[in-house]
Amino acid sequence: MAKRSLLNQGRAAHVFLIPWWLGLALVTAVPLLASLYLAFTDYNILSTPEFNGLENFERMFQDEYFWAAVRVTAVYVLVSIPLQLGFALLLALILDRGLRGLAFYRSAFYLPSLLGTSVAVAILWRQIFGDDGLVDRGLSLFGLELGSWLQNPSLSLSTLIVLNVWTFGSPMVIFLAGLRQVPEELYEAAKVDGAGVVRQFTRVTIPLITPIIFFNLILQTIGAFQTFTQAHVISGGTGGPANSTLFYTLYIYQQGFLNFDMGYASALAWVLMGAIALITAVHFVLSKYWVFYGDD
Repeated sequence: MAKRSLLNQGRAAHVFLIPWWLGLALVTAVPLLASLYLAFTDYNILSTPEFNGLENFERMFQDEYFWAAVRVTAVYVLVSIPLQLGFALLLALILDRGLRGLAFYRSAFYLPSLLGTSVAVAILWRQIFGDDGLVDRGLSLFGLELGSWLQNPSLSLSTLIVLNVWTFGSPMVIFLAGLRQVPEELYEAAKVDGAGVVRQFTRVTIPLITPIIFFNLILQTIGAFQTFTQAHVISGGTGGPANSTLFYTLYIYQQGFLNFDMGYASALAWVLMGAIALITAVHFVLSKYWVFYGDD
């Protein structure tokens, strides 16, 4: 009877999993395989896909816009992720000191993470850094007339980096949870040995939260590579000025949905997927040199 009961429970579990399996197949697996096929074809939506081998991938090496998108995305990831994680850790350290109204501050700081990728916030950012915007008016009080940051190729990407740093709430909450797990006895022992605040931070806090830092680094890096909405809204979908906000995902969108070159867009998407997988794998390989777990 017990065996039959377990068998019936197993069948019931599989029945409840059917919607999930259907979603995985129809929403993820089938489109993924279809895009892999299209990456090796010449397909403009209106015609039948024609197999062209590696032509789409070879085309990237001569595509100046492809390299511009790679350069912009790389700068965005390399600059914004360290700033965002550093700022999130700083706020987490402040909140970990037991401020009154901690729940309120935690919620308030987390709110930008919920809104940061929305169209409304991107439009607000355009108003803040646009011509005669809040930043331009503030700087004019000090005699600085920079005009619209979004129309300045040397400043436009910086506004998107600031926007990404502003969405520090999610890693901050994770950092705060990690800091709460550091045993207080270790800090007391460090104080007995004469360690100051800085040395406690570098010798006790940082080593013990390296798994949390690693976790946030992976999540935020993958998310940064997939940034799209902010660049699309702020640049109007053009990636301008002078391709300074031409993110890789935005270029995929332009090729697939503006130029209707779905074959090339699919190839670009698979290159992005391969790059993210490779960078993530490198992070995991290097983590053994700086990430310390409880049994280390």
